[in-house]
Amino acid sequence: MDAPEPGTDDSSEIESFWQVAKVRAKLNPTGYYTGERPLGSLRPPAWAFGATPEQADELLALLLSGTKTATAGALWDYEAEGEELPTPGALGIVTDGHGVPHALVVTTQVDVVPFDEVSAEHAHLEGEGDRSLATWREVHERFFTEHAVHTRGFTPSMPVVLERFDVLYSDPSAGSDMG
Repeated sequence: MDAPEPGTDDSSEIESFWQVAKVRAKLNPTGYYTGERPLGSLRPPAWAFGATPEQADELLALLLSGTKTATAGALWDYEAEGEELPTPGALGIVTDGHGVPHALVVTTQVDVVPFDEVSAEHAHLEGEGDRSLATWREVHERFFTEHAVHTRGFTPSMPVVLERFDVLYSDPSAGSDMG
């Protein structure tokens, strides 16, 4: 599952990023004349990939390069944290490992499947390692074991939330101070 944003979700840096991103992503192109549309009126949640600052930075770099267009999380972690599943059309601000915002994304597809039924296509879209299904399974079994919030343990049949997304806006200076 994606880690919560390491910084605070109400930081002025995130708010400033949102003010620029919603204009650059054209979420409210007619706002000047007709008032704000709902999509551009509420700031989306900010979050980081992975469970550590290092993972967040590595995965953000893949996102910013266009390599990463999908992610996965254990359904049981969502349930244990009382977190709602992502929904198509939902926006998110992706931060680096220090909570600095770098990208505005929109969820395009969400599926829940057993771990052992995740497709090679999804593994490729996550963009990690050699992008193979074998590597995806190795990396994610380790992640779902080491960073689980739930207490059920890892099983090959555990439900996994698969999310696809598009980048609507990224900060032109993103990545220059990472790592």
